[in-house]
Amino acid sequence: MKHALTHIVTRGHEFLAEVVSPGDLVVDLTAGNGLDTLALFRLVGEEGQIVAFDIQHQALVKTRALLESHGAGVRQVEDKTAPLARRAGIDLVATSHENLKRYLRNAPQGIIANLGYLPGGDQAIITRLESTLSALRQAVELLAVNGRMAIVAYPGHAGGDHEAAAVGDFFARLPEREFQVLQLRISNRPQAPVLFVAEKC
Repeated sequence: MKHALTHIVTRGHEFLAEVVSPGDLVVDLTAGNGLDTLALFRLVGEEGQIVAFDIQHQALVKTRALLESHGAGVRQVEDKTAPLARRAGIDLVATSHENLKRYLRNAPQGIIANLGYLPGGDQAIITRLESTLSALRQAVELLAVNGRMAIVAYPGHAGGDHEAAAVGDFFARLPEREFQVLQLRISNRPQAPVLFVAEKC
């Protein structure tokens, strides 16, 4: 399948597809409109488990509708303290991704996130640097060996440049004996999204 050279989000899906298999556990740190969650569902299938986080009710409603239209079993999870059981299906968690370790104890094979704001939603509601970095620190700790993270940052919106720079610095500082990190960006479009892919060795 041919994609435009600059489809950064699609490239993230492709990098995860190389290491994620049916039945795996995967995480979507920012459910948004559900497109990344759907991409993960296509990789892990009905026997896999997806845990998807979002603070916006609108995002969770859209994600649920999209996934159910593709035959996925979806569970709604409200804020709680106990970790989720390892079971097939999709868990939509109504909380910030900075609470990742509260819900997850098993090691996911793939983790994805699209930072910034909800497309079509309130652009004043954006991912925040502090919660993003907290989620990433937890994610690299939980990630399975040989698993991958694909994180897209958006420097083009207000506050996005600082977040993208901090995310880049975070990945650049990961120990080279434990992680391989790829950064993919469009060199002649400084406001374009940036993809960071990290693989745990």
